[in-house]
Amino acid sequence: MSKPLSHSQRQAPIHESLQPLLIGGLKGIEKESLRIDRKGFISLSPHPIELGAALTHPHITTDYSEALLELITPALSDGKETLNFLTDLHKYVCANINDELLLAASMPVGALRDSAIPIARYGSSNVGMMKHIYRRGLGYRYGRCMQVIAGIHFNYSLPEQFWPEYQQFKKHTGDLQSFVTNAYMEMIRNLQRYGWLILYLFGSSPAVSKSFVDSRNSACSHTLEKFDDTSYYKHFATSLRMSEIGYVNPVQAMFHISFNSLDEYIRDLASATTKSYLDYEKIGIKAGDQYQQLNTNFLQIENEYYTSVRPKQPTRPNERPLKALRSRGIEYIEIRSLDIDIFEPAGISIETTRFLEALSLYCLFRGNLGHDLKQYEEVNNNALSVANQGRDPTLKLSDKGQAVSLQEWGLKLCEEMQEICEVLDKGNDNKPYTQALHKQREVVRHSELTSSARMLLAMRDQKLSITELVLQKSDEYARYFRNTPLETSVKKSFDAQVEASLKQQERLDTMTEIPFDKYLSNYFSEDATANETCSKESKKKPGPGVEHLIDELRVVKEAKQEPKRREARAEAAVARRRR
Repeated sequence: MSKPLSHSQRQAPIHESLQPLLIGGLKGIEKESLRIDRKGFISLSPHPIELGAALTHPHITTDYSEALLELITPALSDGKETLNFLTDLHKYVCANINDELLLAASMPVGALRDSAIPIARYGSSNVGMMKHIYRRGLGYRYGRCMQVIAGIHFNYSLPEQFWPEYQQFKKHTGDLQSFVTNAYMEMIRNLQRYGWLILYLFGSSPAVSKSFVDSRNSACSHTLEKFDDTSYYKHFATSLRMSEIGYVNPVQAMFHISFNSLDEYIRDLASATTKSYLDYEKIGIKAGDQYQQLNTNFLQIENEYYTSVRPKQPTRPNERPLKALRSRGIEYIEIRSLDIDIFEPAGISIETTRFLEALSLYCLFRGNLGHDLKQYEEVNNNALSVANQGRDPTLKLSDKGQAVSLQEWGLKLCEEMQEICEVLDKGNDNKPYTQALHKQREVVRHSELTSSARMLLAMRDQKLSITELVLQKSDEYARYFRNTPLETSVKKSFDAQVEASLKQQERLDTMTEIPFDKYLSNYFSEDATANETCSKESKKKPGPGVEHLIDELRVVKEAKQEPKRREARAEAAVARRRR
């Protein structure tokens, strides 16, 4: 093992003028969570009306399935506030899904039947139908079971005031947007290069259920070991979610997406979304009048491309992600390789977010001139090696062609991140970023501290299958969230968002629109009028009316409150008799 680097050896010293500008970057979290019953079966019920409309709610939506919730925090400068918001979302959801649970892990458990998994629906508007058909296409292409694998996305952007100062420090004379975009692309390339560390530290899927293995029918299934009659695992695995049997798109091996510049990224991704693929042509776009998929291209839309880190720019109505990036550059980066942490009620800890923020900044200052195809292959091989056998003490990774032990490389990175953490801790005597780094440094030194190792230990010590362990944690967290009520003001705010989302959904479903075929054609031609209205004669029939939906919501809530009221009346009667 190499000796820790001295202060003088650390990489990328940060100029004093930049240091205060690093504090207060925006952090956001997107967390996917499967709704399940008490036996672990995926819920077959529609998205609960008590949670609002999935298409229009800003914080509670669905991903692939009606049962796969996605909880989205705003981007906030205080990481604690971000985590508190995510926790509040969990409390609100758990109070409104009856006796169902939120799966406390990334990999689905229980009996899985591909065709039984309900695809998310978003109403009858053109934008809602497009989202549903896209998901239908994913099911035909990869199977529905793969699509209900859940994860966590960590979104990060530096403070806006940092960039002009950094541009001046770097003596860059071009326009600021190009400078910011190029810097974020450098950050992304380094996050890819060091992404194996995220899988090692935060991977939380070393075991999977037999039903999932059977549903995937993967050529790599034979590499798994049998844990018990219903569980399979890999002894040194950290994240089977990020392995060959997890969330992978084998067709992506047929094309290459460059991250060496935003222009190259847009060029390559645009190509993949316009070139037809024979196997998808066999599926067909329509079966009769029903759409099977949006098109037969390698990727239906940009979001189908799976990568561990994405450059992001918020889109405007009917705007394609690539057009947004081309027009306005990169606003933030999205780290997508995080498993749900089974040992955290909300699936992620504040220490994890602090480490990821520091790692992102380290990747910015580290510098990266670009990757050739060989380096991309090295990045992918390192990630797969750690996903499958990251806790193997003999594991060697490849750093620019040189073999290096995971522990040696991981400790070196942690040492080089020290200065970043010290900068982020300025003004805080508790040194939370330094503490977060210290915690992960110990995890690098001692693999038994990883979440993946702790999961397998719990299964062995308590003689639990992976399904039993996950259900145990899911029930524990459901009770925790239900027993810690929301603040009244927070609940009122969430209730208002639910009603507003239902009203907006109703407007979308009843508005005058062009035919869907025309809408789709406009969208893919990047026509700004993709959803222009048509004549009054072709206006859609009105739906049940938003008042009806809100009345239904109130009836449901009243029914839920009635048992509590009866209990309170009974307790009051007993108290009166005692008096």
